[in-house]
Amino acid sequence: MPYVVTENCIKCKYTDCVEVCPVDCFYEGENMLVINPDECIDCGVCEPECPAEAIVPDTAGDVEKWLEINRDYSAQWPNLTRKKDALPDADQWKGKPGKLADLSPKPGGGS
Repeated sequence: MPYVVTENCIKCKYTDCVEVCPVDCFYEGENMLVINPDECIDCGVCEPECPAEAIVPDTAGDVEKWLEINRDYSAQWPNLTRKKDALPDADQWKGKPGKLADLSPKPGGGS
């Protein structure tokens, strides 16, 4: 049961979760992070660290599309192993619904 990054991360990209991950399974896109579900060890330490409440277990309701997004983009984006600043307007986007259309397929910088 891996953890999954969901829509709440889009346009926020807080990286508090990355700092606590013991297996470095986070990958960075231009405006979102994802978890590689094959690398996640289900320790759960990332979930409470996310200020946007964007990380959930893959058993949470209706996260199948997010599991697929995490799997696909973690194969394309660079690995992120240390904390970075959130996006400049992250606090304005935190908690806003309907951000899937804003997901950028472009990779981030990684670490």
